[in-house]
Amino acid sequence: MSLRAIAWDIDGTLVDSEPLHHRALVAVCAGYGLEIDPQDQSFVGMHIGHVWDRLRPRFPQTVDERQWHQRIRTYYAEHSGSLVPIPGAVETVRLLAEAGIAQICVSNSEREVVDVNLRSLGLAELLVGSISLDDVPAGKPDPAPYQMAAKALKLPPQDVLAVEDSVTGMRSALAAGMKVALFGGDASGDPPHAHFHPVSLSEIPQFLKPRA
Repeated sequence: MSLRAIAWDIDGTLVDSEPLHHRALVAVCAGYGLEIDPQDQSFVGMHIGHVWDRLRPRFPQTVDERQWHQRIRTYYAEHSGSLVPIPGAVETVRLLAEAGIAQICVSNSEREVVDVNLRSLGLAELLVGSISLDDVPAGKPDPAPYQMAAKALKLPPQDVLAVEDSVTGMRSALAAGMKVALFGGDASGDPPHAHFHPVSLSEIPQFLKPRA
């Protein structure tokens, strides 16, 4: 198996962003008079569009989805100082960069959120680039995000290792033809099989070989 590049998921894989995503949702909804229990974890990991679909019947008719969504992104950006990297994330990305391994980030979040996350990590200059939900016709689990990542890396998908923390992301990467390392996330139900199951991000480099 010859793996020559990494395609990183971001939320939950490189940065512990879920607590801030949830606080943003709770705070913005409260501004519209809709109280969400801060301890309610049912929205964790849910795509923002699905969150809107679920909450829409509880909002006044005058609430605009785009404005609501923008306020959530703004809150997230304004409070991004609370973001912390997943243990080993920064060190592993830097180690791979020093070894000559090409890396790209592939996220189901919008460009604004992706850029905030990458700034918080301080790793953008080590990446070939990043793919956001705004860059593709369909997000994960559609293969489009990882297909675009392979093109940006100028490599066939089978030479790229996707590192994911969710079954949704894993399905996307597998459908694009990549190998997958499933790190940490929820593999409940009957998910497809990942090629690797690292316990720590520090294990990732052993799955690749440096370029000659």
